[in-house]
Amino acid sequence: MKRILGIATALALLGAGTALAHSYKAGPIEIGHPWARATAPSAPNGGAYLSLTNTGTTEDHLVAASTPAAGKAELHTHLNENGVMKMREVPPIAIAPGETVTFAPGGLHIMLLGLKQPLEKGARIPMTLRFEKAGSVEVQIAVEAAGQAAPQAEGHMGATAAGHDHNAAPAQKQ
Repeated sequence: MKRILGIATALALLGAGTALAHSYKAGPIEIGHPWARATAPSAPNGGAYLSLTNTGTTEDHLVAASTPAAGKAELHTHLNENGVMKMREVPPIAIAPGETVTFAPGGLHIMLLGLKQPLEKGARIPMTLRFEKAGSVEVQIAVEAAGQAAPQAEGHMGATAAGHDHNAAPAQKQ
């Protein structure tokens, strides 16, 4: 019985470690489950998603992102212009104290331009996020299945909330 309990405890801790391992922190900014969708072999671009929660008392801004997996990473959003969906680069993104900003398909995202190779499900790619006050932090982007609406890993602080409305306003604050 003790052996079974020991094995169960070890497995639970392993699962908790895995869940906790995919959230990051830069000063008071908590970065939840960075992820991307797998891309087709010929796709030149991709997108990365995550959540940013400011646990501090002053506003901060996500200024830039970079990754060796792409020629360039830009902060983007989707806009509906006269019934046509378009993507546009946005200025640094404000994260107010006590607020969460969610990057999700159909809204804010980090556009990966000039992918050096396709994003394959199960891969992890490094990305550096640069904040105005909190500085820089390297995160690992978990590549999920193509067409994925939200991360599949349980126990993660998700980049998208359950029931996310893909037609919601681009800058979603919770």
